Amino acid sequence: MWTKIWYSFPVQLLLLHLKKNLGLVLIWVVLAGVVLELFGVMLGIPFLFLDPEYLHQVSWGSFFLMGVGLAVLTMAFHMSTYIMDGKHFPFLAVVNKPFIHYCINNAAIPLAFYTIYVFRFVSFQLQNDLPDNWLVWYYFLGFLGGSILSFSIIFAYFAFTNKDFFILFAGTVDKQLRKAKLTRANVISQYKELKTQKYKVLYYLNINLKPEKVRPDISRFEGTKLLRVFDQNHLNLFLIQVFLILFVLFLGFFKENPYLQLPAAMSSTLLLAILIMLVGALSFWLRRWATFAVIAFLVLLNYFSNFSFFNRPHAAFGLDYSVPAAKYSLDQMDSLLTPEIVEADKANVVEILENWRAKFSEASNPKLVMVAASGGGQRASLWTLKVLQSIYAINDAEVIKHTELFTGASGGVLGQAFFREIYLRSLTDSAVNPMDVKYLDQISADNLNPIIFTLLVNDLLIRTQHFHYNGRDYLKDRGYAFENQLNENTEGILDKPLSAYRKPEYAGAIPLLPVTTLITNDGRKLVISPHSMSFFGTSMQGKSGKDEKKQTIDFLRFFHEQDSENLRFLSALRMSATFPFVTPTIQLPSDPVMETMDTGISDNFGVQDALRFMYVFQDWIRENTDGVVLVTIRDSEKATEISPSMPPRIFEKVFTPLRNIYRNWDNIQTIQNEVLFNYMAESMLFDLERVEFEYAPEKVQVEKLTESQETMQRASLNWRLTAREKKSILESMFTLKNQAALQRLEELFPLPSSDSTSTQSAQ
Repeated sequence: MWTKIWYSFPVQLLLLHLKKNLGLVLIWVVLAGVVLELFGVMLGIPFLFLDPEYLHQVSWGSFFLMGVGLAVLTMAFHMSTYIMDGKHFPFLAVVNKPFIHYCINNAAIPLAFYTIYVFRFVSFQLQNDLPDNWLVWYYFLGFLGGSILSFSIIFAYFAFTNKDFFILFAGTVDKQLRKAKLTRANVISQYKELKTQKYKVLYYLNINLKPEKVRPDISRFEGTKLLRVFDQNHLNLFLIQVFLILFVLFLGFFKENPYLQLPAAMSSTLLLAILIMLVGALSFWLRRWATFAVIAFLVLLNYFSNFSFFNRPHAAFGLDYSVPAAKYSLDQMDSLLTPEIVEADKANVVEILENWRAKFSEASNPKLVMVAASGGGQRASLWTLKVLQSIYAINDAEVIKHTELFTGASGGVLGQAFFREIYLRSLTDSAVNPMDVKYLDQISADNLNPIIFTLLVNDLLIRTQHFHYNGRDYLKDRGYAFENQLNENTEGILDKPLSAYRKPEYAGAIPLLPVTTLITNDGRKLVISPHSMSFFGTSMQGKSGKDEKKQTIDFLRFFHEQDSENLRFLSALRMSATFPFVTPTIQLPSDPVMETMDTGISDNFGVQDALRFMYVFQDWIRENTDGVVLVTIRDSEKATEISPSMPPRIFEKVFTPLRNIYRNWDNIQTIQNEVLFNYMAESMLFDLERVEFEYAPEKVQVEKLTESQETMQRASLNWRLTAREKKSILESMFTLKNQAALQRLEELFPLPSSDSTSTQSAQ
């Protein structure tokens, strides 16, 4: 029995894959690790598989598409390994429907993954606060339907096109060979010969899933004809691989159709399937030269990749790339940061502050509020908007009326920008209510599916489709997909040029919002605002002299010739939130080319910019305000307990240093900001108070009917949130610390008296 099991076709295929196709096996291992939440939890990758979203909802359709995607990946695995390794098992050539038999016996690895996946997504959905647990069964039927339909179509194709030995050579083969009875001695002789083969197989599973003995007379068949059977099968496999790849690429022409924006996890499985199928196709055409061809292709691709045709820029929409590029040099930066220019920019912002001050009574100086919001993808966007709505609800929006500066990074800036636009519209349209919960749904709507789908069908190839904005043409990419989806989610209210905010900011109607992005060339910040703010980039006292390294570049002035005023505001937000690999780094029209990415690497909390603004205008603040209240909106807890440590294993010793750097990046920036804040609080000649809001779902306890308590799970760093993650974000407002912060703001900003209200109305 042990011999029969060991030399069975499923076991021998599994051993062959572990020995020869370990790379393909690792794909399944990594996917299993993802759905088991062993990898990528912080980035939310497991939830893309366990809670897929299609057309902005988790549904039967989203799981149906997941079934299709995993079925295509499974068939890609079967097809490529059959092309590469089928010839090692010549008995397949004389079996009816050889490829289908191969798939049945090759199902061990995919079947193991399917079992893990179904168990995990069912258990995940049962804990996902569904209105009815029967929905999980509904989702499972969707997944099962997508899988069965895909397998049926592909297997039907092979059943009618693939041929076995007897069909292919019916006119030349002894038709009685199938029925020939062999003597016992001959059977023993053939059996011994079979056992000396490199890959021995005694039994295989037939279509009815029953073990069947391998014919012991394979040596009677002409070897070249057996190989022709495999070649004919391989050609059919190659044709369907080409069809599937071309079909996926064809979808790229309609990638903006919401019905074709597949779940992100499905797009990922299709990408893996294409890569696996390419391996099979290369093996079919190039045989033993496949490895050399791949290496040569990669070398040539790397060499030609910097040619202009292959390396076209990922643009910031609205800028003019046709005019001569802006000179990007130290001398040019120095020329744009002269004392005269800095003083002129400072004087302009003082006028803005004066306009803000004019909104309040002359009887007493008002407090000046600055809001700094941290980055953190969509969770930071939703958390920032929720906090700002909660602040807006305090005493008839008194805190927001006193707010004159928003700073931050990435998702935090996105949430601030969305709230600011809603607030601006509410000033002239009573129907707009900044407290409306629909805005929370809009800012947290899925923005990942179109990005990953565009990566699959567009960005991995030569980009050819164009986008028209402000009379100029730009190539579409996943950055465009991000902006386009964000624009649709927010009903288009942020789709305006940068200059559209000049007048409302100047009038003091809305807070200033300098959007910052990190310049990867030299680590400086690019400050994007409709008002030039060169004072962020150099010493106001001029004492540093030539030894000073300028810290920021004023976008508006630096790219004036490239029409910086008409930069699409959505592009500015994307520049601040360019997460590596998810959205591409933006190349700006300068010489040398300036590239930008997420500003969170430099200051993820926006505190440094707020403190710098405070320092520059300290004299005006001291004379015209009752002090500053700095509201910080963090997407993490500032002070946490020290985690226990265990003696590291060998692999942990290798990766722990890098992991510690990544984990402590938040702590490093927090400590730096604490030092700066303490210095400012101790040195400024006006009151400076800080009110902090923290996203800390671990401190939100959900009471169950059994009186047991469950700690809410932290949301992932992603552009897509599950329903459970959204709940953990919104309910974080009810932690004791956040409620105390709201109470403190109520104390600091009571409703104005009737006299001051009358004065303000008259003004």
